[in-house]
Amino acid sequence: MELKANMAGNVWKITVNQGDKVESGQDVVILESMKMEIPIAAEEAGTVAELKVNEGDFVNEGDVIAVID
Repeated sequence: MELKANMAGNVWKITVNQGDKVESGQDVVILESMKMEIPIAAEEAGTVAELKVNEGDFVNEGDVIAVID
């Protein structure tokens, strides 16, 4: 499953590492946009196969943030 940004913003914090197991609803990345922090959560449980962003990166709506298997 590809986890995608739901809005444009800066990657403020990554809360998981590649290889981590995540639960459905667990925050994976926190975006910062217009001085607001927006958590992006896993839609289903799995293992973080790949992180596609780094802290400080800018993402657009629809960009893939992580791949969860």
